Amino acid sequence: MTALVLLSGWGVDARIWSPLTPLWSPATHTSRPDWPGVGRRRKHPMADAGALPALAAAMADDLPSDAVWVGWSLGALYAAALLEHLPAPRGLIMLGMGPRFCHPKGVDHQALARFRRAFQRAPDATRDHFLRWQLHGEPSPREALRELRGWLGDEPPADVDTLARGLDALATLDVEKTLSAARCPVVHLCGDSDPLLAPEVRLAAHERIQDAGHSPMTSQPSRLVAAIERHANAMQPASRQRSSEASP
Repeated sequence: MTALVLLSGWGVDARIWSPLTPLWSPATHTSRPDWPGVGRRRKHPMADAGALPALAAAMADDLPSDAVWVGWSLGALYAAALLEHLPAPRGLIMLGMGPRFCHPKGVDHQALARFRRAFQRAPDATRDHFLRWQLHGEPSPREALRELRGWLGDEPPADVDTLARGLDALATLDVEKTLSAARCPVVHLCGDSDPLLAPEVRLAAHERIQDAGHSPMTSQPSRLVAAIERHANAMQPASRQRSSEASP
């Protein structure tokens, strides 16, 4: 049995993983916890969600050490940062994210600053713009947006303050040193046409999902599941791998 913890990114909640649900193999067990203040935990935001020790304490029961953590976008940054505050997992899979969000050849600091100012003026419209923006790399962006809105509904997944703190994290979190000292395997996956990642970040990924952008769960769910399971299974302890291979 391979245990996966699926962690969502900015502007969405755990329902972003819904299209993958029927595709996991029987030997894969998944959980989809929401971050504090998001989705099912919307009524329980943290007073200071930017404080990583507090975030670690809030998420400790949801991030066991015997699972592979799979973080997407901001969720990948948070998961990597929490490696310094929680027992190391079996492995970490970072989807659609490098060691930091901003990059001079991708979304630079000036572009993110403009987005944050727009969010302060009109949070709902700016979040909707972001959903459309991140889908530009998908083969059929309009269809992907319709499906995404169908899964998430019309109500924002979090209040304005929680979403604003998420943007703060995107602007400030840099996990390069954390990843270099990680006490578990780390794998980077991304869509081969991810519009939010610089070309060199995409090329540095361990695997690129064909015909996908920043949200491969909307356009290439089968390919994404296959990639996640393949890398997660390789993160199992050697003894468990031998036992699995010996099973009929």
